Amino acid sequence: MFKNKKLTLILAALVIILVIAVSVWLFVGNKKDSTSETPNGATVTKEGDTTSMSQTFYIYDTVVNIKVYGDTVAQKNMDHIQHMLERMDKEFSRTKEDGELYAVNKAAGKEAVVVSDETLDIVKQSVKYAEEMDGLFDPTIGPLVDLWNIGSGGDHVPPQADIDKAKSLINYKDVIIDEAAKTVKLAKEGMILDMGGIGKGYAADRVADYLKAQGLDSAMINLGGSSIIALGNKPNGAQWNIGLQDPDQSRGTQLGTIKITNEVIDASGVYERFFMQDGVRYHHILDPRTGFPSQNGLKSVTIMSPNATDADALSTGVFLMGEEAGIKYLEALPENVEAFFITDDNKIYATSGIRQRLQLTDPTYSFAN
Repeated sequence: MFKNKKLTLILAALVIILVIAVSVWLFVGNKKDSTSETPNGATVTKEGDTTSMSQTFYIYDTVVNIKVYGDTVAQKNMDHIQHMLERMDKEFSRTKEDGELYAVNKAAGKEAVVVSDETLDIVKQSVKYAEEMDGLFDPTIGPLVDLWNIGSGGDHVPPQADIDKAKSLINYKDVIIDEAAKTVKLAKEGMILDMGGIGKGYAADRVADYLKAQGLDSAMINLGGSSIIALGNKPNGAQWNIGLQDPDQSRGTQLGTIKITNEVIDASGVYERFFMQDGVRYHHILDPRTGFPSQNGLKSVTIMSPNATDADALSTGVFLMGEEAGIKYLEALPENVEAFFITDDNKIYATSGIRQRLQLTDPTYSFAN
């Protein structure tokens, strides 16, 4: 009888311990990792004491991914970001008929158009970059972009006469900005402003500014894989580990990785939009000097900078400079800007401050300098 009573007490104790263990496991487990979705489509994840919210949008003709860490992040932040991006996409588009840039282009050679502070700012910055890069980056590249139409149906080389006509309309010095009146005017009829070389970077910077103003200083802002801002560090203090696009493979295939904090990665390459004719790849990075896509032996250029607008503009202009002149130009800048260039023979040329940070994972590629 005593043995049975003792056995019963032991069994009861084991049951109590088991119940407590299951309760603790459920509590800690739920606290450690849980995922839910808001009515507006954001995903909320809790990992231990860390909360994050992420959402995907299709804006700027690309997939935009925003992921923000912090206990105070809310759906209203994602909604605000979406509205910001949609507004800028409309304002800066050369094809959306209710946009400000469309109105400026329509009035080319005729009259000045009043624009918002945002549109005035991006046009001013684009002209500044054009001046600094001696027209290799040029916001009036629109006539050539429309003529080639690469990525939007263009599949053949245009007639030389048409290329020459489009080239004659390209000149950033013919952009007339009146800051007091908040107007923009194009001097010649037929000119077309195109913010494609700067728009994603500018938008990414505005999103980063908004998040920092909201006290949210740990985030990943990814506009289509070509403009990426890593805001702060991860919540555990670790750096962000970013995969680097392989220019010979589909989007998302990486050739290596790099760790960054409060930094921007912006890439331009021949793999993004192109067509083939007579064995030649005609891509979307157009050279205003020749009227043709650049053929300088480069597959891609990746810029790393504290500022996404700078990185976006530089990735175009420096690509057209080529590897040797591009590295020389970047290393002479007062800002801390780094880059690496990938050539047609799969060699990587890097600026002095970035080489040791690149971790190559694909043996197809190797450093040349």
